[in-house]
Amino acid sequence: MASHYFASHRGGIESVAEELFGGLAAREQEVAWIASDATPPPNPAGRSHAVSLRVFNLVEERVGLPFPIPKLGTLREISREVSVAEILILHDCLYLTNILAFLLARFHRVPTIIIQHTSFIPYSLCVLNAGMRFANAIVTKPMLSHAEKVVFISETTGDYFRHLHFRSSPEIIFNGVDIELYRRLGENETKAGLQRQYGLPQDRPVILFVGRFVEKKGMSAMKRMVELHPDWTWAFAGWGPLDPNAWNAANVRVFSNLRGPSMAALYRASDLLVLPSTGEGFPLVVQEALASGLPVVCSQETLGADPAMNAHVRGIPVYSGEDDRTAREFVSAIEELLHAGASSNDRPGERRAFAVSRYSWRTAVERYLQVAVGLVHGAASHSAAAGKSPRRGQ
Repeated sequence: MASHYFASHRGGIESVAEELFGGLAAREQEVAWIASDATPPPNPAGRSHAVSLRVFNLVEERVGLPFPIPKLGTLREISREVSVAEILILHDCLYLTNILAFLLARFHRVPTIIIQHTSFIPYSLCVLNAGMRFANAIVTKPMLSHAEKVVFISETTGDYFRHLHFRSSPEIIFNGVDIELYRRLGENETKAGLQRQYGLPQDRPVILFVGRFVEKKGMSAMKRMVELHPDWTWAFAGWGPLDPNAWNAANVRVFSNLRGPSMAALYRASDLLVLPSTGEGFPLVVQEALASGLPVVCSQETLGADPAMNAHVRGIPVYSGEDDRTAREFVSAIEELLHAGASSNDRPGERRAFAVSRYSWRTAVERYLQVAVGLVHGAASHSAAAGKSPRRGQ
């Protein structure tokens, strides 16, 4: 399994890869997870282990764009792992280490599953938008067309690439959410108590943003929202070059080192999740917020990831280059939801019940395993019919 970073990098794609790594390991599969050494790898799990690839991470460090560049010798490391694999699982296409893994899989006749998380990521600079379109045209689309199986993690991503010719019908597999970790307040918990724990005021609404502080997450619109409502507390959980601390706003709190239980508790300490992001498939934070019982205001694009969310999530347009207009419409929706409180179609219990029934990691991992088993057996049958020696394990 290949991704650009390990989960310690704290991004959505990496978190999905971590869940799949652990879920497959728990089902007695042997997974070698290869990703860049920009952040630490996970501990071994069962028969599974991680392999750190040597990279330069200068692009992210300087401009905030996650794009590790392989060092000399990394090709040999990737080839060693791919050559002994029965199947390759790729998380997105537009990363150099993933492209190398894909090409080596073609060379070694290893069937490939591509899990496509993103479609087109819009940037404010025209040159970056042109570069993104060009990269999708010459890299992403050919890779998706030649992979043995493509999985989209949302309807939005699937619709963007629907016109391509695939070797087999692509599937939609929604990411799951840890429903034990992300939950409503417990019997011995109070929102006020959690707010005190995080240094949040208890006499005003707490609006939560979770994600990297980068352009595609809508940080410029978030800054305008903070200005429009100084009477709300805006909690930002994440990290990145567009740090809200630099806004010098008294109503902003930034949390940069939360993971697992501490992150889940911040959801429970908050009143609503806001996410004006674009160019994403299906951000995990939306599912985490729903499992925690929170109302969600996100972009209309994100809402399109799963139309079944319409009853529980409010989608607002994100107007390119019009941060004030975007911010005002988001703030208006937030005000409405805060005032509505426990309305009949938007109660915390209903939101959680929806997330629990709709987004299960157990179901997602089982579906991925079924797809992988089918491809491995198909490759073995093809080799036998062609009179070739089967690959290891077949």
